[in-house]
Amino acid sequence: MSKYSCEKCGMEFKQKSHYNQHLSRKTPCIKEAKLKEYIDKAVEEKINVMKQTLQTPELTIAPLTIAPLTIAQLTIAPLTIAPLTIIPAPTFIEVCAGGGGLSCGLMKAGFVPLLLNDNNKDCCETLKKNHPGIKVECASMDTLKLDEYINKVDLLTGGVPCQSFSQAGKRKGLKDPRGELMLKFADMIVILKPKIFMIENVKGLTTHDGGKTLIEIIKLLNKAELYNIEYRVLNSADYSVPQKRERVFIIGTLKTMDIVFNFPLKNSKPILLKHILQNLPESPCAKYSAEKIALFKQIPQGGCWVNLSEEQQKAYLGKSYLSGGGKRGILHRLSMEKPSLTLLCTPSQKQTERCHPLEERPLSVREYARIQTFADDYHFIGGMASQYKQIGNAVPVELARQMGECLKTALLA
Repeated sequence: MSKYSCEKCGMEFKQKSHYNQHLSRKTPCIKEAKLKEYIDKAVEEKINVMKQTLQTPELTIAPLTIAPLTIAQLTIAPLTIAPLTIIPAPTFIEVCAGGGGLSCGLMKAGFVPLLLNDNNKDCCETLKKNHPGIKVECASMDTLKLDEYINKVDLLTGGVPCQSFSQAGKRKGLKDPRGELMLKFADMIVILKPKIFMIENVKGLTTHDGGKTLIEIIKLLNKAELYNIEYRVLNSADYSVPQKRERVFIIGTLKTMDIVFNFPLKNSKPILLKHILQNLPESPCAKYSAEKIALFKQIPQGGCWVNLSEEQQKAYLGKSYLSGGGKRGILHRLSMEKPSLTLLCTPSQKQTERCHPLEERPLSVREYARIQTFADDYHFIGGMASQYKQIGNAVPVELARQMGECLKTALLA
C-alpha cells in the first residue's frame, strides 16, 4: 500500500524519496479534475463571503440575448450636402477719394472698389501705389463716365470738398464752386441708384446758415425721394482713433430695399498718443524756426501760449492778443496722455499748432499717418507738403473700417 499521497494532484507514492522528489518539481502537478475542484471550492467560499457582507439574497442574472442585425438595419442613408451659397462682397465707388483713408477702411471691412476718383495727381498716384489693379480715375468727378456701373454699385461715397462749409473758412456753402460738387454727387445718385450712399463732411455743415444748408443738401440728395436719409456727427476719438476729430456722416438707404443702418457703437477706452507715438518708420518732418523752438521749450504737454509770460504772449500773438476767444490752438503742445487734436493739412500753422509732446518740432509725416490710423506700409506719393495734406484731409482709416462694417451688415441683412 502506498504510504504517501499528494494533496494537489492525488498521486500516491510508496517511497518517501519519490514523494519528496514529486513535491520539488517545478512543473505544476495539479490535474484538471483536481484543479476544477480547487477552483469551485475557492469560488464558493468567495460567494459566501460576499453574501454575508451584503446580506442580500442570491442574485440571478438572466443571460443577455442580442438579436442578430438584418441587412436592412445596416443600410446607411446617403449623405446629402446642401449647395454652397457664396455671398458676393459689397461694391463701392468713391469720389474725391484723396489719399485713401475712407477707401482703405472700407476695403478692410470687406468692400470691393469698382472705381476710385480724385482730381489731384499725387492723391491718384497714392491710390494706385497702395491698391494695384484697382481702377483709379484722375479727373473731376463731373466728367466720370458712369454707364458701366449702373445697377452694380452697393455703396456710393465720397468726401465731397468741405472747405466751403468749414467753420474756419468763409462758409459760402453751395454758392462756393467747391460746394457745387455736392450737386454733381446728387446727379450721380440719380444715375447709379446705389443701395446706400454716404457723404463725409466737416461738422460745420450742421451749423452753416443756422442748419439750413444741411437741410437743403439733404433735399438735394433725395430729389427723387428714393432714399431714407439720416446723419450724425462722429468724433474719431470715440472709435479707436488717437485723435479728436469731429465729422458729419450723411447716410442714405434705398427705400425699396428696406435697409436698416446702425452707426457704430462708441468705444469706452480712448487711444492716447503714448500708445502710438513709438517705433515709427523714418519720414520727412517739417521744422520750426529758432524763435518758435525757444517758446515751445517753455510750454508743457497739453499747454499753449497761455503758459508764456505776458510780454511773450503779446509779442507772439500781436493784434490777435486782444481779439478775444480761446485761441488754444496757438503754440499748442500735444500731450502723450490724450488723443491728438484734429490734424490739419499743414503741421505748423500759427493758429493751429500741433507740436510733438516731447520734442520741439511738428509731427512727422509718419506720425501724422499713425494718428490717422494708416498702416506703416501705406505709402504717400508727392512732396512733403503734399503728403501732409493727403493725410490731414483723410478720413481716419479705423473710423472708416468701423463705418464699413456697419454698412456691410446693413447691406447683407
